[in-house]
Amino acid sequence: MREVPASPDQHASRVMPEIGEVLELLEIAWERGRVTLGTAPLSSAQTRVLYIVAREPGINLSTLGRRLSSAPPSVTRLCDRLQAAGFLRRTSRPDDRREVRLELTETGVAYLHQIRRRRELALQQAMDRMSPDAQHALATGLLALCDAVGDPALPCDQQETA
Repeated sequence: MREVPASPDQHASRVMPEIGEVLELLEIAWERGRVTLGTAPLSSAQTRVLYIVAREPGINLSTLGRRLSSAPPSVTRLCDRLQAAGFLRRTSRPDDRREVRLELTETGVAYLHQIRRRRELALQQAMDRMSPDAQHALATGLLALCDAVGDPALPCDQQETA
């Protein structure tokens, strides 16, 4: 097992090779688990739309487009397909019928729950092979990394900086 630098004031670049290796392992694991952990029958782009709508119920198409960094016609096509498949519902805003709001259907909610559950089970299997201290350290580090990265739904240029 590798040693993590003991001093908190050591520069982050000393752990970058280890973090890079972890990311490479995650990519390999992702490819291996594509069948069991993948997003079929939806594409990853469609699944990303569902994740965003789940986090922001009632989001409108233009805001969704900004979150995806996609052009309006592409966002509309994604939503058309998701609605046709029964994962997404479009409703007009009561005070402005020109604005379309997006919500997950029960099928969409169940689909995301199923994906999250499969991924949690796979993660739990890996975590079970770690000591409780290592699990805690990993959770602490990942939370700090998430805080540093910011909201994944927002483009990088819209992230708040400390």
